[in-house]
Amino acid sequence: MKLIDPIVQFHAEIQQIRRDIHAHPELCYEEHRTSEVVAQKLQAWGIPVVRGLGGTGVLGILKNGNSERAIGLRADMDALPMQEINTFAHTSQHEGKMHACGHDGHTAMLLGAAHYLSQYKDFDGTVYLIFQPAEEGGGGARRMIEDGLFDKYPMDAVFGMHNWPGVAVGTFGVTAGPMMASSNEFEVVVRGKGAHAAQPHKGIDPIIVAIQIAQSWQTIVSRNASPLESAVLSVTQIHSGSATNVIPDDATLIGTVRAFSTAMIDLIEKRMKAIAEHTAAAFDAQVDFQFKRNYPPLINHAKETAFAAEVMRSVVGNDNVDAQVEPTMGAEDFAFMLQAKPGCYAFIGNGDGDHRDMGHGLGPCNLHNPSYDFNDDLLPIGATYWVRLAEAHLKKATQAAI
Repeated sequence: MKLIDPIVQFHAEIQQIRRDIHAHPELCYEEHRTSEVVAQKLQAWGIPVVRGLGGTGVLGILKNGNSERAIGLRADMDALPMQEINTFAHTSQHEGKMHACGHDGHTAMLLGAAHYLSQYKDFDGTVYLIFQPAEEGGGGARRMIEDGLFDKYPMDAVFGMHNWPGVAVGTFGVTAGPMMASSNEFEVVVRGKGAHAAQPHKGIDPIIVAIQIAQSWQTIVSRNASPLESAVLSVTQIHSGSATNVIPDDATLIGTVRAFSTAMIDLIEKRMKAIAEHTAAAFDAQVDFQFKRNYPPLINHAKETAFAAEVMRSVVGNDNVDAQVEPTMGAEDFAFMLQAKPGCYAFIGNGDGDHRDMGHGLGPCNLHNPSYDFNDDLLPIGATYWVRLAEAHLKKATQAAI
């Protein structure tokens, strides 16, 4: 690997920052301490800071030279509402809150890049350092955009990155086009008529109707969607009833839908609603249908993806970059930024968990697992990638203009 020496030498401080953030996790739109840590570090390095975008977001602005070109580098800051079972020194100090997705590491990697770029300004233009709140279901990317992120601070392209457990340290994965799925949720209430369980003919059983609806929904992906497209429809909760001898008045179906295109989500929502309504009607029941679209599919732009892959190869070598990585049904609100600007989102290998200090939980080092911990060996790799990406993007624009 071709890591930047000053970043490698700064590794201990980046690690200290990362572990401090890990020990003080904050949920979406509550990242007050985290954003304060980020802002203070940036200002100490002479980087102007804008606060309040998206509520608790922080934007660092690094300008150099005369070019009007600009690039955005984004890291997320929020934690998850789950209990950490690790007991090492930097475990969470806040009950029921944990950095189980590595946003502490994402923030630290971008801070490492910011520190280097503030000292070695080998670029012509502006590097926007985007520290985003509320990725975990809060839509912080959309909030930052609504607060004027791209209007007030124009960028030619924007880039993001996420650690990926199970993939070797020193490797990257990326692909043009759909990279992560859209995230959507539904809640459907079947309204029947309660009765004594020994006299079902006097009521309308909403549980039977709900079961029929849930089973019929499974034909949407298998019989309505193209077999060449991927989609998931999962009923994850069914709530109804309070006694063994009572047919309840209603039953509720809750779950998620994932797909890689808006057209597929349109199809699934339409068919779900029709099946629910007509199935209920066949039993003389009614339904209240709610379908909530959370995050759109994350779609990488071809030109920016090819560019990012070349930068990755310059850092870790050709054999350590998978430029056609398999997409995932997980969702990411960086998708909103890619709807507004050209750009690319990539995975950086987090290893298999052997990096964890003594005192880690017995569970796997998977995302959203209470035994997870970010691999600090990634810090100089990710920071180097950010620096080389910014330098190459802005240097290339300067050369083209000459």
